[in-house]
Amino acid sequence: MKVLVTGAKGFVGKNLCAQLNNIKTGKAKYYGDIIVSEIYEYDIDTEPALLDEYCKKADFVFNLAGVNRPQNPEEFMQGNFGFASTLLDTLRKYDNKCPIMLSSSIQATLIGRYADGEYGKSKKAGEELFFDYSSQTGAKVLVYRFPNLFGKWCRPNYNSAVATFCNNIANDLPIHVNDPNVELELLYIDDLVDEMIAALSGNEHHCEFDGVDTVLTPEGKYCAVPTTYHVTLGEIVDLLDLFKSQTKTLVMPEIPADSFAKKLYSTYLSYLPKEKIAFPLKMNIDARGSFTELIKSDRVGQVSINISKPGITKGEHWHHTKWEFFMVVAGHGLIQMRNIHSQEVLNFEVSGDKIEAVHMLPGYTHNIINLSESQDLVTVMWCNECFDPSHPDTFFEPVESKS
Repeated sequence: MKVLVTGAKGFVGKNLCAQLNNIKTGKAKYYGDIIVSEIYEYDIDTEPALLDEYCKKADFVFNLAGVNRPQNPEEFMQGNFGFASTLLDTLRKYDNKCPIMLSSSIQATLIGRYADGEYGKSKKAGEELFFDYSSQTGAKVLVYRFPNLFGKWCRPNYNSAVATFCNNIANDLPIHVNDPNVELELLYIDDLVDEMIAALSGNEHHCEFDGVDTVLTPEGKYCAVPTTYHVTLGEIVDLLDLFKSQTKTLVMPEIPADSFAKKLYSTYLSYLPKEKIAFPLKMNIDARGSFTELIKSDRVGQVSINISKPGITKGEHWHHTKWEFFMVVAGHGLIQMRNIHSQEVLNFEVSGDKIEAVHMLPGYTHNIINLSESQDLVTVMWCNECFDPSHPDTFFEPVESKS
């Protein structure tokens, strides 16, 4: 399949073309039997003559080209309606009736605060142009009215509040929120790209509109991405502040699978400046080696790195309720544990050459010994709860009796 993408250098275009290229090169194998043989990327600085060549050969067209923030309002119609006319005329010229997708906007509903907007009017005119083209030629037309978009590579201080907030908070710049209770409908870029690729194989989702609300229905005139999020500006800022604090607290916030928080965190990370990509951790160093906390979670405990010098024994304590995993990733060591009501010592020889996880059981005093005479012993330690100095649940007792 040969795919033409107009507006290829824009936010949506960059993400779509990157994934189409992954399909073309066999790196994304989870889209079924879709085959992409050519990707024609067209943008404002592309040689205009190439539009003819691309429209002649294309098997599917994604029309993402458009104007969002022109200097003059009349440029909305020129950029959003004018290029669409040129594109459709060029397809007609070569009698190419391939499916074509149009990126429109929820503002094209021309309802409520969108009623008098020139941007919405230009998008609405583009929609009608596409529907007329479909009626005249029989070509399949897919018109998507996007709500607010967010994700990596979105331009801040342009037309996305999420991009602006992510960029500014990541770069220690001020943000301004007039009303934190204002709610946005947000569509994540990867969800959009997945929908657009589904459209290549005829599996797009259809809808109608009840005002500005999307109503999914198989027979709908319009198309839509089924997954969006309704979130207030205040909730977005609170999450971003929490993400920013993670490098200091080490506490990873709740990020359930397929949640808005997961997608916002990914977006936030994409705006980090170079000097914030790496951040220091507090190493607790003594003559025995070091102990460093890596990450914490209120629900699933914490992960730490323990480094023991040659011949060193660490631990020699037990817990009532707390439990841990020790995973030696480098060096050669011995983990010992003993039920505090027994004299039997359990021994587990461990090595970075054969990584395994060893339980530290409640009620068992335990230690870890570096058996090497020259190499540090490096252990990843997971504990089911974050350390609480006011209630450490940690009690010294040697594993082996000294008598």
